[in-house]
Amino acid sequence: MNHLSISFSPHSTLPQRLHTMSSLTEAVVAVASYDGYDRRRELQAFDDTKAGVRGLLDAGVTSIPAIFHHPPDSLPQHQEAAAATPIAAAPAVPVIDLQGAPREEVVGLVRAAAETAGFFQVVNHGVPADAMAAMIAAVRRFNEQPAEAKRPYYTRDTAASKARFYSNLDLFQSPAACWRDTVFCDMAPEPPLPEELPEPLRGVMFEYTDAVRKLAVWVFELLSESLGLAGDHLSKLGCGESLKVAGNYYPPCPEPHLTLGNTRHTDPTFLTVLLQDGVGGLQVFLDHAGAGGWVDVPPVPGALIINAGDLLQLVSNGRFRSVEHRVLANKSSTGEARVSVAAFVDVGRDRSVRRYGPIEELLTPGNPPLYRSVTVEEFISHFYRKGSERRPRLDYFKLEQ
Repeated sequence: MNHLSISFSPHSTLPQRLHTMSSLTEAVVAVASYDGYDRRRELQAFDDTKAGVRGLLDAGVTSIPAIFHHPPDSLPQHQEAAAATPIAAAPAVPVIDLQGAPREEVVGLVRAAAETAGFFQVVNHGVPADAMAAMIAAVRRFNEQPAEAKRPYYTRDTAASKARFYSNLDLFQSPAACWRDTVFCDMAPEPPLPEELPEPLRGVMFEYTDAVRKLAVWVFELLSESLGLAGDHLSKLGCGESLKVAGNYYPPCPEPHLTLGNTRHTDPTFLTVLLQDGVGGLQVFLDHAGAGGWVDVPPVPGALIINAGDLLQLVSNGRFRSVEHRVLANKSSTGEARVSVAAFVDVGRDRSVRRYGPIEELLTPGNPPLYRSVTVEEFISHFYRKGSERRPRLDYFKLEQ
């Protein structure tokens, strides 16, 4: 049966069309092929399948639904054509060997990267290669299961469980959906029971996240020392208490020129540790000679990507940079999905009570505080409330100078 040739009365609505369908596959295709455009209904119809973007491909779609179409000025080909400075002219994201030089030299490299690019890749980081490979494979295996196996985890309620599956957490708030599915796990400070995790993730998630937490402590030490502080300063602030893991799955896109894998954004956390496979697609926005440009972050075998989050920029009083980044839609010609695993390192307790502002030891009469203090809960609430604005979110917390 060719699902794309399904026909209906021209006067029927999308909900009526979905009601007449007897299978999940037909419902998914209806979202992709319906000629009328009621955005809210199409979003709901897509969400109701609980099959994600992968479900659209499993249904055999050859064009992407309108809900995934992004404004032309947000897409790479438009920006590259309009750019005054070629993207290739921008500086690359550095790769730092954490054990390849004396401690003071590594601290200097980390300082330079955190103060300029805000991103750097690390090798010899202590996270076992086997665990990294198994983590990528587990996220891929989860997403490539039949929809029936993933559906019990599908929810947009962040408090519903410690393991959640969804396509676009902000599906109903964002101007356009992204070509991406996500399995999200809350791993610390209160880890889930093994049986709370989807079966493909149980064998590796605990080993991988334990190693990533150790790496985060190490990176916080290097960052603290690069600020001239004691190595445990940032850890004592509670910056590494929480760990949340997003396993992102970017299927090949039949029309990658119309959409994105993830829109431009910064991370509302202290630190992100990112594992990516070999497909590529991550870009960061870097300044170069007064002009900005999108720069590829190519996969480096065995490397993990570190980036400073908004709250790290705040407590460092602007020394460390939380930089915008995005993911291009997967245009793989081999049919291979891109997989990445983002570990968000953050405050775990007293999020509504404990206030964070620029570290006092960094302040002088010539270097006054740039930001007011804020609770993590207040910052996150503002982050999502202002999610569609282009203005940097940290600007809302700046003090008048």
